[in-house]
Amino acid sequence: MPILTFPIESRAVNSLDRPRFFPSIVGFYFVFRAGLTFLFFQADPVTGTVVNIAIDLTLLYGAVLYSAQDQTYIRHPLLQITPIRWIGALLAFSLISVLWTGAQSLVAALAYWMGMAADVVIVLQLLRHSEPEPCAQGLMKGTVWGAVALSLVAWCAPATPDLRLGNDAFLHPNTLGLEIGIATLIAQYLAHRGARWKWLGIALAITLLRTLSKTAIIAFVIAECWYLVQNKQMSRKIKLRIGAAALLVVACSWSLLASYMDVYNNTGSGNQAETLTGRTVLWAVAFSMGMEKPWFGHGLYSFKTLIPAFGAFEPVHAHNELLQQFFEFGVAGVVIAAGVYWFFYRQASRAPASELRALALALLLFSLLHGVTDTVPFGLSYPLWLLTVLSLCLAQPATIEGRSS
Repeated sequence: MPILTFPIESRAVNSLDRPRFFPSIVGFYFVFRAGLTFLFFQADPVTGTVVNIAIDLTLLYGAVLYSAQDQTYIRHPLLQITPIRWIGALLAFSLISVLWTGAQSLVAALAYWMGMAADVVIVLQLLRHSEPEPCAQGLMKGTVWGAVALSLVAWCAPATPDLRLGNDAFLHPNTLGLEIGIATLIAQYLAHRGARWKWLGIALAITLLRTLSKTAIIAFVIAECWYLVQNKQMSRKIKLRIGAAALLVVACSWSLLASYMDVYNNTGSGNQAETLTGRTVLWAVAFSMGMEKPWFGHGLYSFKTLIPAFGAFEPVHAHNELLQQFFEFGVAGVVIAAGVYWFFYRQASRAPASELRALALALLLFSLLHGVTDTVPFGLSYPLWLLTVLSLCLAQPATIEGRSS
């Protein structure tokens, strides 16, 4: 049985022998990689994908070396953590689906799966060594810094024709919205560990609004309100200040928001297929084609190949998480995805009240709402690596709660 190991007493290796910054580098990369193709490989996106996967595998090798120095462990059955079992099932079934995939390139499908699986294995390796606390925090801090760097790239790039941050082809505003929304909630979780996290969270929230990603903004506002209500350690005065600051930012951005809505309502963001009405057409086509193979779907990476273009719009995913799972993995995929979310919710809701528990549930709410009208081509809106980190931390309640910045 696969095992996850945790320390029992003293460290077997001097902590100075291990680079403390490595988990932060991993977290940074997991977010910032969304902008690598835009920055360096617009002329050859395939090469950008190859480089991304190569970096993933390099980090996996580094994670193995990082944790290999420890010698003293408690053997802890990894499969006793139910969400981890379901994440494993999702990875296993998506790999098996390559046998019948309708993807144009089998090699590409396998490569994308390797990258997705490598993310999960990397964090499992990092969190199994003798200091899981700084590793978990390092991953989260790296996530925030990665989102900050990604935001700087977006701010420096020309805006899209419909006034949003990003690039429609290589750094989509909706991708920015998902990554920055997750990082903003994490920055707020880290805020009591240092003022810099509070200010970075504010900067990320402003950037999220500037992306004009409607799905991410609405999901974030609801998740943020829930998080503030659940956070008992934050005073009412601070919560009121956060609300007032949010209203001030929206007021200052009102002219931009109004201009964007005019463009959106009149031209459909440049393409009618990208409006809500257009998405319903995409949903209808995806569901109809999904019903051709309802039980096990068309296979990994098949959506982009099989779904026809809608004029100039070539969808790479279904803009709905469950529909994406249904198209590529059928009813089996929907059941597995629902199982991942449900058992993670059960684990988090039964965990002792803490900031970590509130963060895990806020991110779950954000991801579920985001998945109603948008999703990602691989995995889930709630990144599998982040689900793995939080599930392991919740299984060890003292893992990162007591550690200061």
